[in-house]
Amino acid sequence: MTDREYQAAACYWDEKDASSIRLERSRLWAMAETYIQANNTCALATGAGDYVRCTPIEYSWHDGCFWMFSEGGRKFIGLRSNPHVCLAIYDSYKSGGSLRGMQVMGLAELVAPFSAAYNAHAARKKISLEILRKLPSPMHLIRIRPVRIDCLFSDFKKFGCSPRQTLLFEEMPLQEDF
Repeated sequence: MTDREYQAAACYWDEKDASSIRLERSRLWAMAETYIQANNTCALATGAGDYVRCTPIEYSWHDGCFWMFSEGGRKFIGLRSNPHVCLAIYDSYKSGGSLRGMQVMGLAELVAPFSAAYNAHAARKKISLEILRKLPSPMHLIRIRPVRIDCLFSDFKKFGCSPRQTLLFEEMPLQEDF
């Protein structure tokens, strides 16, 4: 492919979205949040330089963020130097009329072990702090704040809208001492 062909391919959805019928933001957000809460597993992509990793991982959703406990793993190579992540949640493909999935671009941060936020999330997950303290290696908590969510739901067609809809969020700086 030429540079021009790559650029055209990269801009495909931007051009299509520019003329598509948009769903009202509050309805889109309600549908997106319902979908997020109806699931608990995503594919989390992290990267730095020429290293990219995509990890299936369980998540929880609350306080406008994705929360993930992790023992560790190669995803931390990217998280160490690059807070920008992408995660995907999706249903199994059956047909074009039943598409349901989303890509979430966001900012990740590690929550300090046994901080108020860490302890609150452990309580939500019904994980004893005593058990967490006794683990031979720490259980890390990743918090991801969405910056952009691209939803692809065939259901949107019922409202006379494009099946692809985008939610944009204000990009807030990461909190060092969370």
